Order: sequence, then C-alpha cells, then structure tokens
Amino acid sequence: QVQLVESGGALVQPGGSLRLSCAASGRTLSWYTMGWFRQAPGKEREFVAAISWNGGNTAYTSSVKGRFTISRDNAKNTVWLQMNSLNAEDTAVYYCAAGRSSLAGPFDYWGQGTQVTVSS
Repeated sequence: QVQLVESGGALVQPGGSLRLSCAASGRTLSWYTMGWFRQAPGKEREFVAAISWNGGNTAYTSSVKGRFTISRDNAKNTVWLQMNSLNAEDTAVYYCAAGRSSLAGPFDYWGQGTQVTVSS
C-alpha cells in the first residue's frame, strides 16, 4: 500500500503559477502510474493529468494542456504538478492518486488533497 501527501496549494492571483507536490511513502513510487485530479465546489472530481511509471508518457485534460506539466522523480518518491497561467476555473481541491494500470486508471490510492484558489 502507498500513502500520498499533497502540498503546495495556495491562494494565487489570476495568471500566476503554483507547483503542487505529492510525496509517497509505503512503497516505491516506481511501481505506480500517478495522476492528479481536482474537485471544484459543487462539481464532481475530474482528471487533470497522469504520468506513466517511468515518466515516458503523460496525459492531460484539454483545459490544462499547455499550462500544466506533470513530472516525477522516483528516487525522491515525489510527483509534481506545475501549474502556469492559472485562472479562476482552476480553483479546486487537487488530489494526487496512484494506480497500477494505464494513464486512464483506475487509481487505487488517493491523498487528502490540497486547496488551490485563484482569485484577485
């Protein structure tokens, strides 16, 4: 089993940037496909990005392509989500997830989430 802890969420102005981190413990991260999801108030949780076990393949939802970048360092057991050109629609709780399948999931382990608020 793997435990995931997200960090890096904050209040940021429109157009700003944030980098979210997801630290894993319990098992080596290299076993897992990793993903980021988000849930905005009153909405269902949605997929944001995913990265394969070795970082060779990535996937993004269309609304973040070109603005967000997912990356990982298995030696550090950490996954990051670099978010640029943030806008109000990016406001949500962001969750890190791990799975043993493809970029499309399923994802079996989840963190507790970190709040990102984009507002002036």
